[in-house]
Amino acid sequence: MSDAPAAAAAPPPEGLFAKLAKMERAFWMLNFMEMFERLAYYGVRVVIPIYIAQADEVAGLHFTQIQKGQIFMLWALVQTGVPIFSGGFADRYGYKRTIAVSIAIKMAGYLLMATQREFWPFTLGCLVLAFGTAIFKPGIQGSLLRTMTKENSSVAWGTFYMLVNVGGFLGPPVAHFLYGVSWPMVFYGCTAIVSLNFLMLLTYRGIEPGGARSGGVWRVAAVTFKNLAQPRLLVFILIMSGFWLMFMQLFDMLPNFIVDWVDSSAIVTTFHLPPMFTTETTRGTMLAQEWMINANSFLIILCVVGVSHLVARMRRVHSILLGITVASLGLMAAGFTMSGWLCILGILCFSVGEMLSSPKMNDYLGVIAPEGQKALYMGYANMPTAIGWAYGSFLGGQIYDKMGDKANLALRYLAEQRDITSGVERMDAMTKLQDVLGVGAGEATRLLWQTYEPWKLWIPFASVGLASAVAIFFYARWVRKYEAPDV
Repeated sequence: MSDAPAAAAAPPPEGLFAKLAKMERAFWMLNFMEMFERLAYYGVRVVIPIYIAQADEVAGLHFTQIQKGQIFMLWALVQTGVPIFSGGFADRYGYKRTIAVSIAIKMAGYLLMATQREFWPFTLGCLVLAFGTAIFKPGIQGSLLRTMTKENSSVAWGTFYMLVNVGGFLGPPVAHFLYGVSWPMVFYGCTAIVSLNFLMLLTYRGIEPGGARSGGVWRVAAVTFKNLAQPRLLVFILIMSGFWLMFMQLFDMLPNFIVDWVDSSAIVTTFHLPPMFTTETTRGTMLAQEWMINANSFLIILCVVGVSHLVARMRRVHSILLGITVASLGLMAAGFTMSGWLCILGILCFSVGEMLSSPKMNDYLGVIAPEGQKALYMGYANMPTAIGWAYGSFLGGQIYDKMGDKANLALRYLAEQRDITSGVERMDAMTKLQDVLGVGAGEATRLLWQTYEPWKLWIPFASVGLASAVAIFFYARWVRKYEAPDV
């Protein structure tokens, strides 16, 4: 028998609650700031597709779906393109100062959106809001990264994502109440909510970026572009662009699709839902689309911290691979049918994929980021969103205008089947179709669904998502030789 001392047993992995208990005060205050910001943002974001382009929204702007796509494309380029550079400036000039400036800009954006109804003035309001959001995110996320360690980052990002979605979950009921008063009140209310973050800035000590802070504007820009020349980072950004192209359709296109096509009256009847959850339509009382989309935030709030803990020991790129696949299938399922039940099931499936992929993307970039460049790398996390969301918005506007917009399809049916090619406005198309056919709104909607099969518009977006999953599989094999096994 050997006299050598037995090797000390490895300590058991630290539990979820033990990790959370060790998070410092600044971590929690920053998370609550993000929650307030997201509450205001999603209070607008989940209803603005209806306000901008829904033909039968009486007080809406009544822009076309193509114009909506153009607004969202520009919004995406500003909101997710600017952080590619503003992340480096947050590292250089300080996180708190950056956050304070962003709050003021966001308030100005909401106020412009409340007061402008013409295309370009309203678009300017959207872009001011996008610019404020673009400056806000790197400051918050760079601060958060300074409170994390490699051991707790998975749970920390999961917690961050949960509180983001608490804000996202509360946004739709706030919006539902406010647009019941008036559409401008939605924007005024969100201005007040985001202003609360000025007070939150007083609740924690400033967190300074690590590493050297030498150099001015041009030095920061040079470092930003230099890092983009790294093949591993560049390929990851390009692959994830496909994921974000698919992902953002849940928020940009599905709201209009639900209002146009999905019949959720059975859900209202089954649960005897009160008016705060419902909306009156020509097809009957439906579950409001913002509450259907809210199933996404609800499931994430319940599960994301636990899911993040479960996959903490999985390679980050493997979790991303699984998440992209599940989210793509969920998006396709949500738009495959007119059934409200099946649409929500698809949204829940999409949400599982989101939990597996989106927090892990930030986690992955945070782990591979050099010291002193944490906010810069969080800025890079916005680059695939910029590419995917911008092109997806442009593409989505074109596709939905042609294949999915019910008013446009009603005009098409009148032209093709009844030779009525003039004298009918888009806002009146469904009423005219019902009068010509002598049917109700529900039957006219089913006729258009069977004739033009609008569900097919989801195929290209789900296909791009699945192609991204295949690409990340090969990426994971390629970078294995450069990374530690636990990255």
